[in-house]
Amino acid sequence: MNSQRLRVEIEGGVGRVTLARPDAANAIDLGFAQEFEAAALACREQNVRVVLIAAEGRFFCAGGDLKSFSAQPDLPSHLAEVTRHLHSGIATFVELDAPVVLAITGAAAGAGIGLVGAADVVVAGKSATFVMAYTAIGLSPDGSSSWFLARHLGVRRALDLTLTNRVLSASEALDWGLVSRVVGDAQVEAEAEGLVEKFSIGPTGAYGASARLIRSAGDRTLREHMAAESESIVNLSRSANGIEGIASFVERRSPHFGE
Repeated sequence: MNSQRLRVEIEGGVGRVTLARPDAANAIDLGFAQEFEAAALACREQNVRVVLIAAEGRFFCAGGDLKSFSAQPDLPSHLAEVTRHLHSGIATFVELDAPVVLAITGAAAGAGIGLVGAADVVVAGKSATFVMAYTAIGLSPDGSSSWFLARHLGVRRALDLTLTNRVLSASEALDWGLVSRVVGDAQVEAEAEGLVEKFSIGPTGAYGASARLIRSAGDRTLREHMAAESESIVNLSRSANGIEGIASFVERRSPHFGE
């Protein structure tokens, strides 16, 4: 893709999205939001089997580009457009069957936390930090950050981070459930690439169905959710990957999953 703020590569069923505004702390302006949406749509259209989101530079993502925002003659209208594209991109990535792996070193702030929260598996370096920062400038959260914080951390901890703007360390983020694993900064890339390799040859449909069940678990009654589980596993048992998975187990061999 021809991008200025992101580097996007799609090859061999793997989508790689790299935030590439290191001189601006990978902050989100309108161009970034538009390119992020386009990257998500490209991954969907090309039926990727896994997505890796990473960043160049010392910062993962500083959130909204306040310098750009301050120069707008009509900031409310501008923010509406920025969030429209950014939110569309985030929703598209979340809705993929393909697992989204995110690798982070350095700071994530504001909507950068939304990108972290929306990923399926997050590999964080020990240098990673997380801060909401919205209320410090008189604004409220965007970029899915409040939605995912409440689900990953619980309401009390989400309120603590959002109202006080305290900085969460990598170890705290692991303990609280915002990231999946923490490794040394030098090991983040290798750890993330190992997950990419695993997911790229796995049962993509089963990954997507499983993620949807887990994300929706708090929105239904037990009986409603078990009915959804039943429907999902029945449908997957008819799929080529479901048939192959069971056959390979019975035959004691490694499975060969297609798309």
